[in-house]
Amino acid sequence: TNLAKKYGDSPNEERNMTSRNVEVKNSIGLHASPAAFFINEACSFKSTIWVEKGDRKANAKSLMSVLSLCARQGEVLTLTADGADEVAALDALEDLLLHRLSTLV
Repeated sequence: TNLAKKYGDSPNEERNMTSRNVEVKNSIGLHASPAAFFINEACSFKSTIWVEKGDRKANAKSLMSVLSLCARQGEVLTLTADGADEVAALDALEDLLLHRLSTLV
């Protein structure tokens, strides 16, 4: 889903942000080691990336911020990215949450 957000120096400047909902499949959720893998993946992209759970929003490149979400298996997170590689970033993070985390930990 692309969300248009207005911000920047000019009131007429619009930038598109990409967002998607992803279920946490890993049996222990997004804690400790899984969170570290998630942060590492997020940091490999230039885009600004946010993770939301309910009314809480976390910087996807900050371990403490992501851990504060206490994301458990089966919960749905909203991933939002803004930048030149936003689609690739969300593709990689979605794949990590849905498939790769269970094989890494």
